[in-house]
Amino acid sequence: MYFNSYENQGKSLFIIAEIGINHNGDLGITKDLIKLAKETGCDAVKFQKRTIDIVYDKEMLDSPRESPWGKTQRAQKEGLEFGLKEYKEIDSYCKELGIVWFASAWDIESQKFLRQFDCKYNKIASAMITYEPLLKEVASEKKYTFISTGMSDIENIDRAVEIFQEAGCAFELMHCVSTYPMDDEDANLLCINTLRDRYKCNVGYSGHEVGLAVSYAATALGITSLERHITLDRAMYGSDQAASLEPAGLRSLVGAVRKIREAMGDGVRRVLDKEVSISKKLRAHFRYE
Repeated sequence: MYFNSYENQGKSLFIIAEIGINHNGDLGITKDLIKLAKETGCDAVKFQKRTIDIVYDKEMLDSPRESPWGKTQRAQKEGLEFGLKEYKEIDSYCKELGIVWFASAWDIESQKFLRQFDCKYNKIASAMITYEPLLKEVASEKKYTFISTGMSDIENIDRAVEIFQEAGCAFELMHCVSTYPMDDEDANLLCINTLRDRYKCNVGYSGHEVGLAVSYAATALGITSLERHITLDRAMYGSDQAASLEPAGLRSLVGAVRKIREAMGDGVRRVLDKEVSISKKLRAHFRYE
């Protein structure tokens, strides 16, 4: 049995503005990005949550890395990580603006941390799709979950789907290619159809490309959700900035995919009422032959 009900199915495309770590640890930037998502018509904003000492080992954290926060990997990771105070502010600001927020946890402790905010949705990041203990923890909450499929083969996806089915947790797969930025020729968008046919579930698209054309094409293939990283300026510090949309690009994307989704229709061949008078006029010369 497939648990794939989705309240937005058949309606407008569910658009997720992925803030991720593009906030650079700054609540001012964070609020600007949330406001941008709301003003451009996105349905939700998404973040990433990590427990630094669980996700990364000590050797890695002690290794050198120049960043605005110091000279080690630990300083950089901690500089980008929000805690309870910041997430309370995010939660309050999103409620004030009337936009949904949620986050992808990279470890079980982070998932438990997020639980206190009672977010409407969960997200499994591509990197976490093979981490079965986390999948089981998320599925146990029985919240609608978006599952990204980057870096995964069919066997990996089969197992993730099985875990959510066994838990009775509604889910949606998201076709994804985990390169930053992604080359257009690597998009393999027909995998959207492959996933939909194999798992009989809703399928979205999480894009890391530069530009808009690939996301337009994914929308035309009938995706139910679209996730793109957003930024105030791609020249800002951060590994995800290059694959992110700036404000003008986000506005263009949202406007266009809404129109594309509406234009797709239902596939039923019919004569529109608007066409009847035109038909009479253009076919008048042979109507009585």
